[in-house]
Amino acid sequence: MAGIGKRFGATRALAGVDLEVRAGEVHGLIGENGAGKSTLMKVLSGALRPDTGAMELDEAPYAPRSPADGRARGISMIYQELSLAPHLTALENVVLGAEPRRGLLLDRAEARRRAARALEAVGRPDLPLDVPVSRLTVAEQQLVEIARSLALGCRVFVFDEPTSSLTSADAEHLFAFVTRLRDEGHAVVIISHALEEIEAHCDRYTVLRDGVVAARGDRETFDAERVVAEMVGREVSDLYPRSDREAGEVLLSVEALAGQPLPHAASLELRRGEVLGIAGLVGAGRTELLRALFGLDPVASGAVTIGAVPGPLEPRRAWRAGVGFVSEDRKREGLALSRSVAENLCLPRLDRLGSRGLVAPRALEREAARWIEHLGVRCESPRQEIGRLSGGNQQKVALARLLSADVDLLFLDEPTRGVDVGAKAEIYRWIDALARGDPEEGRAPRAVLMVSSYLPELLGVCDRIAVMTRGRLGPARPVGERTEHEILMEATGAA
Repeated sequence: MAGIGKRFGATRALAGVDLEVRAGEVHGLIGENGAGKSTLMKVLSGALRPDTGAMELDEAPYAPRSPADGRARGISMIYQELSLAPHLTALENVVLGAEPRRGLLLDRAEARRRAARALEAVGRPDLPLDVPVSRLTVAEQQLVEIARSLALGCRVFVFDEPTSSLTSADAEHLFAFVTRLRDEGHAVVIISHALEEIEAHCDRYTVLRDGVVAARGDRETFDAERVVAEMVGREVSDLYPRSDREAGEVLLSVEALAGQPLPHAASLELRRGEVLGIAGLVGAGRTELLRALFGLDPVASGAVTIGAVPGPLEPRRAWRAGVGFVSEDRKREGLALSRSVAENLCLPRLDRLGSRGLVAPRALEREAARWIEHLGVRCESPRQEIGRLSGGNQQKVALARLLSADVDLLFLDEPTRGVDVGAKAEIYRWIDALARGDPEEGRAPRAVLMVSSYLPELLGVCDRIAVMTRGRLGPARPVGERTEHEILMEATGAA
């Protein structure tokens, strides 16, 4: 790819980007949200047409007219949000778009043979062909999509945040397969915010910043601190700030809370001025605990007190009681993607921005603009559709919603999933500032209950950490008494 440029109105997404990926190579593409990584790969796949520049594939001119054209030429895009038809079977998804035919009819025997060969090639010949993919795990769905690309004869594989929804074991299996693709002579591009994945699995890397190439390098010269500085254009020191925080009165008390089906008899206490982390493996019940406390999931038994208000609450009452929630799945339930930034930001407390049940548009935009500036959200205006923002900026809006609603108690479920290092640093500073409070400006300390699968984040941000194992919540202990190894041992039930 040479001199690739792309604009969206007044926004410059790419400005003369060069990228070379070799056969038999895994190439990392790194950058902050909004740096241009996904736009560049959409140009490669044929989903976008570049304004300037040219591409070559196997030393021949390459200018795909559509994603289907790109796939036919050998380019496979495997997005973070998988492109599968959930109601169709694994077999039907593998051959979708290239169904073998006998005359005008589908050749079902040949389709089954092709799908079986493709799934065997990804190391899962046991995966059931006739089961709808909606009933498969996320890791299995990802393998079905890779199998489809292999069945189509693709030679260039682009993975966009491939491990964001995988367990550590599934991620290891995926990277073992990526190594196999490389050894078989395929070209692989990995877009990831996890720098440890880039360092461990990529032969070379390219850093994008503000639509241009900021740096290039290889595994032998990889230095995480230098790469972060190249991504954000400045040194990022003190990634996990920790102010002097003093725990105050109890804001959340939970006694033997049982959900349907998770959690099992969970008990905890959270005080003002404190960040309490919940660790555990995927499926342990961490998300279910937060959803039950916020009133999103049914509760079977147990006692909850939020401030002086008995709970659990239903979501509308929770917001009014000073409780805010950020979902781990911002695309499906955390944001209204077709609505504006302002509407998403102010949604829980629109009643403050008008009278008699009506919202004053100017008041809405003023309130949104205040928090957009405060958190550095990159958008054209408060009226811009939030679905057009990068993932990191969408997450900032989801978090700014809690600031706008002026909540005392914050439930954060994977608050930094899918965001870059620079945005993570800003979110960590924001959490620290909320827990600390500011007496001079009259801001009392808040309390934060935070779920995360990234252990360095929990150890860096939290005051105490509790571990959830198979639906049961262990005791919360000071972070100084915790290590990654000890947390993992407890999470797997080995401790």
